Amino acid sequence: MTHYQIYPTALGQVLIAADDLGLLALHISAAAAEPARATADWRRQASALTDRAAAQLSEYLCGERRDFDLPLNPRGTEFQRRVWASLRAIPYGETRSYREQAAALGNPKAIRAAARANGANPIAIVVPCHRVIGADGSLTGYAGGLEMKARLLNLEGAAFAAS
Repeated sequence: MTHYQIYPTALGQVLIAADDLGLLALHISAAAAEPARATADWRRQASALTDRAAAQLSEYLCGERRDFDLPLNPRGTEFQRRVWASLRAIPYGETRSYREQAAALGNPKAIRAAARANGANPIAIVVPCHRVIGADGSLTGYAGGLEMKARLLNLEGAAFAAS
């Protein structure tokens, strides 16, 4: 069974969902309303894992944590899961271009496919798609908005071109 809970954070309301195998989702809503990403078969009830993920997220936002120690179970295609795994290899405070990410996946021409998979990332921050930027250092695409992306990169001390 999938459990989820809504947690208040410095970024806004965060929906965290997990099943018995790991974290399924971490969605941020900067608006006052809660994130509307839960599906009908999810049960709104915190679990030990959702609480642990919320605690680690809080530590990250306070600058006390650089890496997350959580089991993950994102749902996606084989290619998406490969892309999401490559995101986890980008160190805290560093960025990669979409071109560099595609090359790391072994297919330098798969830039757009990797970018689409980044956009489908269901576990924000823990799977750090915010660390992927344009080849010129500019901020490009982020489900939470470019302001949120800049905020996360600034928290980590990562370099990027201000717009």
